[in-house]
Amino acid sequence: MMLVDIHAHLDHGKFKNDLDKVIENARKAGVKHIITSGVNSKTNRLILEIAGKYDIVHPSFGLYPLDALKKEIEAGEASGFARDIEAFEINKEIDWIFENKDKCVAIGECGLDFKWGREHEKEQKSNFQKVIDIVEKIKKPIIVHTRKAELDAVEMLESSKLKNIILHCFCGRKHLVKRAADSGWSFSIPPIIVRLQQFQIMAEIVNISQILTETDGPYLSPYPGKKNEPAFVIETIRKIAEIKKMDQEEVANNIFMNYQRLFE
Repeated sequence: MMLVDIHAHLDHGKFKNDLDKVIENARKAGVKHIITSGVNSKTNRLILEIAGKYDIVHPSFGLYPLDALKKEIEAGEASGFARDIEAFEINKEIDWIFENKDKCVAIGECGLDFKWGREHEKEQKSNFQKVIDIVEKIKKPIIVHTRKAELDAVEMLESSKLKNIILHCFCGRKHLVKRAADSGWSFSIPPIIVRLQQFQIMAEIVNISQILTETDGPYLSPYPGKKNEPAFVIETIRKIAEIKKMDQEEVANNIFMNYQRLFE
């Protein structure tokens, strides 16, 4: 079975001491490609190093909405992300992304987060628009984060020229899922689908040609108390197969083809 994890954070501290083992586990599980996403200036460079070490790992340069707010360091920490958040100049980082565009397979994660940063809604939207503008120029897929800001993000993306849009861990209402799906966008579903009805409904109503698998590792594990890792995308495959009444191999093959269409 050929598997893909289109969104993980392999630079995270929880992988620091066992990343070789995590990659080995992924290979054994049949994972052929892992996209590891940066969230700021520091991590964008870290993921380049990681991708250079493992042939199945590919970088996606990100500007996480809270990290892009220099005033929002505390909010980012409050969100539960156990990582260092350093202030950086978003315009300079966008210039760096443009200069290094040939070294990444996608841009993201990026987007809007109103759970922790609603008081800076205007600045968040301005920053997200800057990312959308640069992605329109470099013509890469975009991996979008939309926490408590699903409608706003969808409206901004609809107003863009972007086509290869992936909504990561999308938790919008059913009508928004259908709206995005009708626009031809893709959805990446994490292994926590085994426990969350939101993603089960998504798997039911979205065409298999628009579904991808992700982990968001080390977050959103299907196993309580255990960090998530790329090998666990098999749990997403199993659940989607159950929901769609398809063979697991058929689901995996379809998702692998979706990956190839978007990222290769």
